[in-house]
Amino acid sequence: MRLDDSLGRPLRDLRISVTDRCNFRCDYCMPREHFDSKYEFLPKDKIISYEEVILVIKSALPLGLKKIRITGGEPLIRKDISKLIKMIRDLDDELDIAMTTNGVLLRRNIDSLKKSGLDRVTVSLDSIDDELFKEITDSNYNVSDVLDGIQSAIDSGLEVKINSVIKRNLNENQLIPLVEKSIQYNVPIRFIEFMDVGSTNSWNLNSVITGAEMRKVIQRKFGPLVQKNPNYYGEVAKQWTILDKEYDFGFIESISSPFCGSCTRARISSNGHLFTCLFSEKGHDLLSMMRMDAEEEDIANAITKIWNNRNDKYSEGRKGNHKDRIPVEMSYIGG
Repeated sequence: MRLDDSLGRPLRDLRISVTDRCNFRCDYCMPREHFDSKYEFLPKDKIISYEEVILVIKSALPLGLKKIRITGGEPLIRKDISKLIKMIRDLDDELDIAMTTNGVLLRRNIDSLKKSGLDRVTVSLDSIDDELFKEITDSNYNVSDVLDGIQSAIDSGLEVKINSVIKRNLNENQLIPLVEKSIQYNVPIRFIEFMDVGSTNSWNLNSVITGAEMRKVIQRKFGPLVQKNPNYYGEVAKQWTILDKEYDFGFIESISSPFCGSCTRARISSNGHLFTCLFSEKGHDLLSMMRMDAEEEDIANAITKIWNNRNDKYSEGRKGNHKDRIPVEMSYIGG
């Protein structure tokens, strides 16, 4: 079965946030001035359980679901996360299961993640320079902690990608070092425009370095770039390659080149709400349904109705709808 929204976009991808907590305090996601020691994170009984995650996935699989991505916050701080991966894998051998992580806890978890059935891991890394890395993450971790995680994932045989958010006057000088590091590891890197997700990250357009600007910097070092065709419908990153090379990398350009028209993603927040857009202000409470003994068919019907009515295209109309909005925070919904 193919479940389409009101604009003809199928439901293919489900991103599930398993925690609203993180061991970083990156200013574009969880700035410390807002997420400090006094911040009230979700209590345990308000967070979606693994069994409830499985019920949502089982309900969505007959609707055309193909991919699951586990996110946070930082998903590796959720206890026994590999057990959830195994529970998801047991539902369907063909399901594509991925995780997005900051990488610092990856090495210690990589064996159990691999054995549990994880297919892919995306590691966030915004700087190779240690001092700048500490500034961006507002943490005491080192770049080497992330790089060790990346290497462990490569050694395990998992498919690995690197994601880098680039902000003007912060880390644009890391574009070339990050490309060089990804070439060294022979893993693709995706550069992400600074996005207006949530309301605490002090987003402004002047801080955005567009994909086109990034490519100019990269071309000066590596030579001409050639754009490639998408690998599949709904691919978020625009794919480019260095001329006459086999190395590919991507740009996620939500600000300068929106991709709403082919968005196939739904999101489950850490408290069990279904969101139909990364920039949503409100979600649909599936957790309460499940805790009132809703069954698989009930959840499937709810998802069907929500998706059928979906008409989100926030990024395409950003200039006209940015004011007076209070969108959900990225740490709560996942990136």
